[in-house]
Amino acid sequence: MPKFHYIALDQNGQETAGDIDAPNEAEAIGQLRRSQLYPTQVVEEGKGDSAAIKRRARGTSAKGKTKIGGKASASAKVAGKTLMIFTRQLATLIDSGLPLLRGLTVLGRQEPNPIMKRTINTLADSVQTGSTFSESLQQFPRIYNKLYINMVKAGELGGVLELVLNRLAEYQEKAQKLKNKIVAAMVYPMIVMIIAVGIMIFLMTVIVPKFEKIFEDMLGSRDKLPELTKWVINTSRWIQGNLLILAAITAALIVLWQVVKATKGGRRVIDQLKLKMPLFGDVQRKSAISRFTRTLGTLVTSGVPILQALNITRETAGNVVVSDAINKVHDAVKEGESMVAPLEASKVFPPMVISMVDVGEETGQLPEMLLKVADVYEDEVDNSVSALTSMLEPLMIVILAVVVGVIVLALFMPLIQIIQGINQNT
Repeated sequence: MPKFHYIALDQNGQETAGDIDAPNEAEAIGQLRRSQLYPTQVVEEGKGDSAAIKRRARGTSAKGKTKIGGKASASAKVAGKTLMIFTRQLATLIDSGLPLLRGLTVLGRQEPNPIMKRTINTLADSVQTGSTFSESLQQFPRIYNKLYINMVKAGELGGVLELVLNRLAEYQEKAQKLKNKIVAAMVYPMIVMIIAVGIMIFLMTVIVPKFEKIFEDMLGSRDKLPELTKWVINTSRWIQGNLLILAAITAALIVLWQVVKATKGGRRVIDQLKLKMPLFGDVQRKSAISRFTRTLGTLVTSGVPILQALNITRETAGNVVVSDAINKVHDAVKEGESMVAPLEASKVFPPMVISMVDVGEETGQLPEMLLKVADVYEDEVDNSVSALTSMLEPLMIVILAVVVGVIVLALFMPLIQIIQGINQNT
């Protein structure tokens, strides 16, 4: 019979490890649970991380119970990926039958991020003193947003916290994946443009002046230079003379962008431009639709009331134009009307989304329809990003090649002219 190495928690939240004989992994887990143990890892001997589990088992037996301490401040903040991992781990522990407090104790003990570790410890202490999990989460508004807190609250009221945590984990994983795709699509052309500008400035301020001196020494007069070379040299002199001014203008534009983005009217204009930008606008629109449908669908499926779900979705939309559309949907639903009319009037959502919402309202399956739309548009974003990257790669390479090629050609034309003159004299 196969042997399985395991790490589990006892009724006191103490981590324990050992071996167990069972015909398969499911039976091994069942035996552990019948023994009032809550397994966190079960691996068959000789497979996967069984050796690592054995080493950890020896360490666990030696060090015994570790007291967890340390409090987190209300201003604590962690990366989205850290929160995503915490949610998935907590969902897995609770789903396996571990009580919430013990699950938090386990995660606090093994969390490598010091800020998240202190946050989990504070949550565990709060739950231990009688607060609900959702009330405890409200202590850290910069880590747990309203979407997270309200979903947990709905899960507690419905007695399905493990189900809600699993949905939250799936939501965060898909949101993080979508965000990474958008960032990848936006960052690539920016990096190439920065490199192109850097190369051009280097050539114009370092290389061209040296060639200019060589040409003056060998030809004696600039009048003998080709027109393209004259233009490049004049441009080089202008850049050298105005480099600080150009840097100041660039810095001023960046500051102005930030100031305009901080105002309500400026943010609306910028978000409208994002949706209408050539090439990138389509990706922005599809990602906004995916975020809206995924958030609203997840909230409603988890038991959050529709009006409250719309309020939360509006705050997490990430685009003022989409937020305004959601606000109109909220007002319509509040008056007992359909969501379809305000969605259609916003001119943001395509007919397919409106049709799916209409069908969902008619059949009483709105959450399911919203999640299906989110899946479709996440695939659309994936395809759009792939197509955009495939198109931008050669385009940016050509632009960079043209910029460098013009400068190099302008520098080599006089050299060819000089060589020809030498050959004729000889």
